Amino acid sequence: MPEGVKTRILRVDSLRPDLDKLREAAEVIGRGGLVAFPTETVYGLGADAGNREAVMRIFRSKNRPADNPLIVHICELEDLESLAREVPEEAYRVAEKLWPGPVTVILWKSSEVIDEVTAGLPKVAIRMPSHPIASNLIKLCGVPIAAPSANLAGRPSPTTAEHVIRDLYGRIELIIDGGETLFGVESTIIDVTVRPPRLLRPGPIPVEELERVLGFGIEIPAYARGLAEAEAALSPGTRYRHYAPKTPIKLVEAERYDDYEAYASTVSEIAEREASKGLRIAILASRETSGYYSLRGFRVLVLGSRENPYEVAKNLFRVLRELDDLDLDLAICEGFEEKGLGLTIMNRLRKASGHNVIRV
Repeated sequence: MPEGVKTRILRVDSLRPDLDKLREAAEVIGRGGLVAFPTETVYGLGADAGNREAVMRIFRSKNRPADNPLIVHICELEDLESLAREVPEEAYRVAEKLWPGPVTVILWKSSEVIDEVTAGLPKVAIRMPSHPIASNLIKLCGVPIAAPSANLAGRPSPTTAEHVIRDLYGRIELIIDGGETLFGVESTIIDVTVRPPRLLRPGPIPVEELERVLGFGIEIPAYARGLAEAEAALSPGTRYRHYAPKTPIKLVEAERYDDYEAYASTVSEIAEREASKGLRIAILASRETSGYYSLRGFRVLVLGSRENPYEVAKNLFRVLRELDDLDLDLAICEGFEEKGLGLTIMNRLRKASGHNVIRV
């Protein structure tokens, strides 16, 4: 339930952030308050990572299960070494090539990390964001910031301040409006405490790029593909249902997607069967096939081009939220080839659908 907090909205230029405004936000965090802020991935909900009560308020404000760990955000490599112990060479390779950026590493936590942040687990998730607002805010706070996505638990992650306002207004002290985020999906998470390193959540940095940086292959378990849920919340996004709109989704997966007309025809048949039951339906489609469905009278929401998976990823959560605004009974969603960023897209879509998948 809402905590009855008075929420302020602070507009800040993402490219040239006003440091005086960010000092206001840092003061809120310093007092144990909660601040939503943009990162290059999605908006995060931040608190002082060393303040137990503030961290627990993150869970209460989001209705987040207490066994679902948080990511700790830093701005200096020295913070990595104080928050983690036995840091392997693989972590430094990731930091050297991909930080600041949308990659989170899982490491053995040091005694400085409170149990509330890691949900009692012996490992901690750490990343160094590249967004100017996020990096400057952390620097001004002078402490690492614990931050999950700034949405109610289970809902599509927020890519604009408006999304945060809808979910968390009246629950947190401050929302920094820095415009739309760049990538639109949460960070890639990789556990480097095991060999081979294990992908826990795909994100903006594809597996192929991680393997190039590390110099060897990484393990991709079923839950990282969105095919199952992990038995325990090993990191954010591995166990509980995530990214889900209120509107039910049926995801139509195929062995291949390059024959657009054949695939669109199959999806249309599925949609027509559902519509014949009296259901109000929308189709979530690629740009290449959207006209096919429109000609057949379906309401269509365009995710982006199959030729540009970054566009699809960036639009994904926004489209899922727009879907709910239509107040329909069901959405039929196209699948995407599971390579590169397509793995990230399919992870999110499988989870958003609650694993309600039709394979054709």
